[in-house]
This record gives sequence, structure tokens and C-alpha cells, in this order.
Amino acid sequence: MVPNFRTIYKVADIYLLDDPLSAVDTHVGHHLFDDCICDFLQGKTRLVVTHQLQYLQAADNIVILNNGTVEATGTFSRLQESGLDFVKQLDLDIDEEDRELKKGSVDYDKSHGSCEKMIRQNSETSQSSLSGSEPVQSSEMRTQGHVGLNVYRSYFAAGGNCYFILLVCAVCVLVPVATRSGDYWMAYWTNVEELRVKLPGNSHEDVLNVTSAAFLNITTTRDHVINSTIYAADAPFLKNSTMNVPAAVSAGWSWIPSSETCIYVYIGLIVSIIFLIILRVICFFTMCTRASVKLHDSMFSSITHATMAFFSHNPSGRILNRFTNDMGTVDESLPLTLLDCVQIGLSLLAVVIVVSVVNVWLLIPTTFMFIMFYALRQYYLSTSRSLKRLEAITRSPVFSHLSASLQGLTTIRASGAQALLEKEFDSLQDMHSSVWYIYIASNRAFGLWLDVVCSVYIGLVTLSFLIVGGKQYGGDVGLAITQAMMLTGMLQWGVRQSAEMENQMTSVERVLEYTEVEKEPPLESPHDRKPPDSWPSQGVIVFDRIFLAYSKNEASVLKNISFVIRPGEKVGIVGRTGAGKSSLIAALFRLVDVSSGRIQIDGIDIASIGLHDLRSKISIIPQESVLFSGSLRENLDPFSEYSDAALWAALAEVELKQVVGELPAGLSHRVSEGGSNFSVGQRQLLCLARAIIRNNKILVLDEATANVDPQTDELIQETICHKFTDCTVLTIAHRLHTVMDSDRILVMDAGSVVEFDHPHALLKNENGYLYQMVQQTGHPMAESLLKVAHESYGKRMSKKV
Repeated sequence: MVPNFRTIYKVADIYLLDDPLSAVDTHVGHHLFDDCICDFLQGKTRLVVTHQLQYLQAADNIVILNNGTVEATGTFSRLQESGLDFVKQLDLDIDEEDRELKKGSVDYDKSHGSCEKMIRQNSETSQSSLSGSEPVQSSEMRTQGHVGLNVYRSYFAAGGNCYFILLVCAVCVLVPVATRSGDYWMAYWTNVEELRVKLPGNSHEDVLNVTSAAFLNITTTRDHVINSTIYAADAPFLKNSTMNVPAAVSAGWSWIPSSETCIYVYIGLIVSIIFLIILRVICFFTMCTRASVKLHDSMFSSITHATMAFFSHNPSGRILNRFTNDMGTVDESLPLTLLDCVQIGLSLLAVVIVVSVVNVWLLIPTTFMFIMFYALRQYYLSTSRSLKRLEAITRSPVFSHLSASLQGLTTIRASGAQALLEKEFDSLQDMHSSVWYIYIASNRAFGLWLDVVCSVYIGLVTLSFLIVGGKQYGGDVGLAITQAMMLTGMLQWGVRQSAEMENQMTSVERVLEYTEVEKEPPLESPHDRKPPDSWPSQGVIVFDRIFLAYSKNEASVLKNISFVIRPGEKVGIVGRTGAGKSSLIAALFRLVDVSSGRIQIDGIDIASIGLHDLRSKISIIPQESVLFSGSLRENLDPFSEYSDAALWAALAEVELKQVVGELPAGLSHRVSEGGSNFSVGQRQLLCLARAIIRNNKILVLDEATANVDPQTDELIQETICHKFTDCTVLTIAHRLHTVMDSDRILVMDAGSVVEFDHPHALLKNENGYLYQMVQQTGHPMAESLLKVAHESYGKRMSKKV
């Protein structure tokens, strides 16, 4: 009804209405047609497409289409005289129908109170029912505070078992060890070459086994006196000779390697570093890939098993946001950021060790720098973490708006609402962009302050060698300064990446939230309760004191429902909009678990068996036909359980064999999204063919013929009568003629069963609900319905005899 209201308040000269009254009951349909379309829009051009022929009498001009061509056109009276087929189906008298409608309304008011009271009560009931069946979409929840350790634990646990995680950790530790070893060996090699230049003699050969106490505290003089302390390893060339020492050299070597030895060792270290880095990348990204796949599969499995209430509270854009942006972050950005954090963290530890070995006093500014970086990181994260979560939340409405706009593109263009939708989209996008801008700005400010701290630290390191570094080798000084510069660069980038990692871990947190949504009961039955393969063999359905509410805080939409449907019985379910008809079917399929009571099929409580065992045994043809993208064969037989011959036989039963046979690919013909390349009637017939193929003992028709033409409606009804003779058939209908030949009709009002008997018996009670509903269809239609009910009752009694 929402599209109807949207059309009514839109000020226009021309109104295009595509079958607007098919999904409402007779009373509401007449109210909308008389008060809205005819009265409120009086003076406007109204083009109404409908299969409900009873409304044609109010049309100024009627156009009859058949197979894409105009078959006839003219006024209602002229077409009545033409003798067309639709006139035989209609056979309405204008004046008499209007008079009977008024009479029926008066009679109804006398028996059930004033009309205003009735409308008010039904409005309240409809609102209550709709609020239960269509829960209001809730605001998206946003976690606050830091990302918990359980999020990290869950991510790494998804990446592999403990042995594989230990292997990844070991490789990650070995890489910085090997890298710093290479840097230390380069500094060692530099000192060797410096010593080789300063000391004469045959210093190009390896010299070993020099006693430690041989040349301690040696003072030599050449041209001027130089006091030097030389360790044995510093001057192996002095063995058995006396030589002048030009400078003081202090080290702790047991041997001096040759240049070739230094080159070979360095090459070996470089090769090992390359090998370990490649191994680290392979192991680390294997872990991340496993984690991404497992998280995605867990979220997908959780969503596919979620309750119907979850989809009512969460729009499609919000769900798409988790599967696209959040999973995109987990797949693409997080592994790189996490790898940076791991390798930089371990490298920083190795660099600090190297710097402290060269000059222990450097630990003071290094510690100060770590404290400053940690303080800046915590201050930044308190803002950026919330901004990242807020950015993800403000992105969901953009997805929802875009998805809804694409689905309703035709309506938007027809209503000329492009500017309004663009304005709404810009508003949502501006909200998201503003949060994203603040996030980026805070990130840049954080980087600026890190640069300031790094510059101060490098200055302090360089100044320390000028003050206290007079006795240091040049290689050691160079190593310390380069390591300090590397330390600041890595620490700055590492702190930024660690902050970014926590921000990106919010995506893992959001994915994990959707892995823990409320799920439906188990799909498979326990072994001791699994029903036999032949179940249900009779189709007996028992509702025993059923109460149903869509949430604990809402009123029950089904109240103390009790009835029994016998084997092979054809039962029609009628009632006003919001009476609880669809909730009855939801309870039968366990789309919502009942609050109390039990439902039995052939003596088995459906709450005790798995959902797959239950739902696979009940066929349903909904009002909106469901077809999936794929081949026609996959839509008819999704699990490839039946032969092509069975599929063609089912298509023949619904008179689609010729249509499908003329398609180039036949059963392999591709079905567009939602079945858009088939007409509405053809889509319903395909759903009926699917039900015929399944051949279940219970069939549910939920307004299955509301949107189809009378010919297709008649074909569906005849096929059901022919193919499902021994089956239990439940038919929810607003159009009474589709259920008037049923074995019994169950009348619902305000969530309760008010009448349940054969239509002929119910129509004898002039104060009854069904009788009043029949009278509201007009005298000719009411007479036709009474006749159908009487004939159906006669056939039933003759069978008993």
C-alpha cells in the first residue's frame, strides 16, 4: 500500500497505476479505488493496469490487450455489448452492485458496530500485525573503546592451528635477527679494514691464536710519543717483532679475517636474509588468506542461517557493507598493515640492541622517544578508532540508498524524483565524507608530531658522539647513526601502522559481529528424531493453542490458534489485511518460533525436527515469485535431483513446454535476476512447475494468483486441482473466488480464528465474518460465490454418498 500512498500525494496530471489493488483484500481494495483513485484523483488522467475486472465499470475507456496487441477498446457498456470473453467472466450490473455494496456495508455496521469503530479496530490490528511481521529497522550498533584481545585471538585462530602460527612467529623473528646480523657484520668489516689501513705488515692474511696478554699497555714512540693500549687481537702482526703503533685501537677480536672471507660471510648473510624474507611472506600471507577465507565463510554461513528478524532489522546495504568494505579491508589492507607491524616491531627490538651495544648512553633518548611515541599513539587512537567505526556506520546508509535507488529506478524516473534522490544521496555521502576527512586529517596530524620527535632524536644521537664518542671506531659511529635513523624511520612508520592496524581490526570486529547473529534452529534433525523419508504421508496439520510474537517486547500476532486440517483437505485462509494469515504460514515453516503451543504434521511436532527436513517437505508458491539468476533447469531443480524428462513433464502441466522449447537454450536458458526476462504470470507458472516436480504432500499458496491475469489464475487453479488431488493445500487469498470451492475456509481476524468450516455452512450465517466479506464484493459476485460454494458442497456430499 505504500506505493499507492506515494502515488496519491504526488501532484501530477497523469497517474500510471500498475495493478495497485492486487495485494489487498476486497474491502480495502474498494476503499482505495473509490476514495483514492476515483475521488481524490478526480479530474486527473489515470491509467490503471489491472486483472481485477470488477473495477472496469468505473473506467471512462477500456483497452484490452492480448499478446502485445490491442484486441478491443471502448467504454464498459460498449464492450459489454461486444460479447468478448472477459464480459462473460465479469457479468456485473453497475447500479445493483453499488446498491448492494451500500447495503452490505450497512448490514455489517449493524452486526459489528459502527463503520468508524470497525475501521479503527482493523487499523489498530493491522498496525500491530505489521509491526510484528515487519519489524522496524534498528540503528547500526557501534562498539566503543579499544579493540579487544579476543578479536586478535579470533583472527589468528582463523589463520591456522597453533603449530602453523608458531612457524610464522619463528620466521618473523629470524628475519630481523638475520638483517641486524648483516648490518653488524658490515660494521665489523669496516673496522677490520680501518685497522688494516692503520697497522703495517702482512695484514691481508688471517692471523689466529694470539695470546690475550701479549701486548697490553704498550707505549711506543716515533717522532712523538703516543700512549696506546693495544689488545693482542688488535696487533697480531707484532708477534715476534717490535713495531711503532701510529694510533690507539681497541677491540676484542680473536682473529682478523681477510677481505675475501668478509665478502663470503656477507654474501651468505644476504642470501639467508632473502630466503627468510620470502619464507616469511609466504607463511604470513598464507595465514592471512586462511583467516580471510574462514571469516568470510563464517559470516556467510551465519547470515544464511540467521533468523528472519535479522533481515527485518538490518537493511541490505548494511549487510553489503560488511561483505564488501569490511571484508575488503580484511582481505587487502589488513595483511600488509599487520606484516609491517610485526616486522617493524621485531626490527625495532634488534636495532635498539645494536645501538645500545655501540653506545649504552643512547638508551636514554631512545627510551624517551618510545615514551613519546606511545603517548602520541594512545592519544591518536582514542580518536581515530572511533572515527573508523563511525566511518563504517555512515557508509552503510550510502549502500542502502544506492541499492534501493537501483531497484526502484523505474519508479524514480516515472515520478521525476531524480533531484530528490540525488539530494538524499549527496547528504548521505557528505556525512560519510566528513567523517572520512576528519579521519585522514587526524592521521596526518599524528604523522607530523611523529616527524618532530624523530628529528629531535636523531639530533641527540649525533650530538652524543661529538661529546662522548672520541674513542669510537668510524664503523661503530656510522652503524649507530644509521641504525638511529633507521630506528626513527621504522618507529615512526611502525607507530602509524600499529594505529592503522587497530583501526583496521575494527573491520574484523564488525565481521565477527555478523558471525554471532541469532541463528535459526538446526537444519538437520537428531538421529533419534529424524522423520521417515515418506513423511508426511497423509498431510494432517494440527495447530494446538499457538501464540506467536515476532519479538519478546511485542504483542502476539497469533493468539490461541487451534485447528486441525485433515488429510488431503483444501483449506482457504481469509481475513482482512493484518489479520495474521501470513504469520500462520510463518509459524508453519518455522520462520518464527512460536511463543507457546505446538504444531504437528502427521503426528510429529515440527519443533523437534530439523528445518531442512520440515521445509523440504512443504511446497510454497508465494505472491512474489522467486527466481534466481542461473539456468532454467537450476531454478526448477536446484539440487539436480530429477531428470530432464520430469522437468519437461512439469512444464507441460503448466503449459510452458512450448514456450521453453522455443528458447534457443531450452532448459539451459539463462534466467535474469528476479526472473525479469519472464512475465509475472510465467514466473508464477514456473514456481508451480517447481512445486509439481517436488510432489510434496503439503502445498501452500500465499496469494499466488493475486498478480496474474484471469486466464493464468484459472490455469493455476485447474492444475492444482488436477495435480494435487491427494495433497493438503493451504490457500491464502484476498480474492474470495479462489477459495470458495475449498473443502473448508479458515477465517482470521485480529490474530485469532473466528470461523472454520465449509464455505457453504459459513455463508448460511448472515452475521458471520465470511458472509459479510462475500457481500462486500457486490451482489453479482456474491451470488456467484454463493453458487460456487453451494455446488462445491453438493459435490462433496455426493462423494460421501
